[in-house]
Amino acid sequence: MKAFTSREIHADYVEVDAGFMNIYEIAKKAGVSIATVSRVINNSPNVKPETREKVKAVLREYKYTPNAIARSLVKRTTNTIGVLTSDVRDSYYASAIYTIEQKFREYGYNVILCNTGQEIENKREYMKIMLQKKVDGIILVGSVFREKSDNRHIYDAALQVPLVMLNGHLDGENIYSIVCDDETGTYEAVKLLYSKGHRKMIYLYDADTFSGMAKIRGFKRGMKEKGLILDSSCIIKVSPGITGGYDGVEKLEREGCEYTAILTSEDIVAAGVLKKLREVGKKVPQDAAVIGYNNSQVCLCTDPELSTVENKVEEMAQGAVQILHDVLEGKDVPHKMTVTPELVIRGSC
Repeated sequence: MKAFTSREIHADYVEVDAGFMNIYEIAKKAGVSIATVSRVINNSPNVKPETREKVKAVLREYKYTPNAIARSLVKRTTNTIGVLTSDVRDSYYASAIYTIEQKFREYGYNVILCNTGQEIENKREYMKIMLQKKVDGIILVGSVFREKSDNRHIYDAALQVPLVMLNGHLDGENIYSIVCDDETGTYEAVKLLYSKGHRKMIYLYDADTFSGMAKIRGFKRGMKEKGLILDSSCIIKVSPGITGGYDGVEKLEREGCEYTAILTSEDIVAAGVLKKLREVGKKVPQDAAVIGYNNSQVCLCTDPELSTVENKVEEMAQGAVQILHDVLEGKDVPHKMTVTPELVIRGSC
């Protein structure tokens, strides 16, 4: 049976009695997502037998029919998508949000944006607000939503609407993700620097996010594979932004650390690295090579221009929109999609 879509549901479908539960309540009663209820109704093969029977039992109990479900879905559609991000000022997030808004506009949806900050209580509150607004789905921009002990609000929200995580991942019903293979990104950067003769590399990072941890794994894998020295002094956490990169180099110089190359988790951090290297009299890339991450506009504003890893944020944003749109249209969608990053070589290495 074909999945129901808002464009294909007509007025002559059976009305839902006022006393009946709606599809969201059916999903909650069965302990599954609305997407799972939809799959059961449409005889999708991607449902476990025990889950299918549990949903059918609830549907029988409340005398739901496919036509009634369709009418229920129409009544709850707002053509509005919620977007949550931790910091809209971040150029990476801003680029993703712009693309998301533009693509959803093409599909006839409005977008509501909430800037949550880093505090988990704010994230919970804004998620609650989105659900109160009856959005059709939610996109979480950025992997700052990774805290294993603080994700209950995400799982709870997914019982009501589909969620898509952009460059973050959680396993859960009705939760989808599109991520960049950031581990491969930093791994390839280490390999490139090694091929250019660098043996003493430093990695500066600014966030313990899903993406941030993947980048660290890639750096470690590359260093170990090449048999290079890897200890705590090689991986340094710094504050976000230009200041973080600047202070990171200052720390290296103050402690007398030897290095011939510095990799960073963000382009903006690398900009601070270049600034401080110039101040201490080191030429780039002759004395120290530098590689950033994200391929942002910052790369073209430095001297020399910054080599970086292109993580294809616009491609991920478009993918997130397509995933959510397909879910809302009742299509079967993989729960995780991965984008492959690419090195962009400029003058800094």
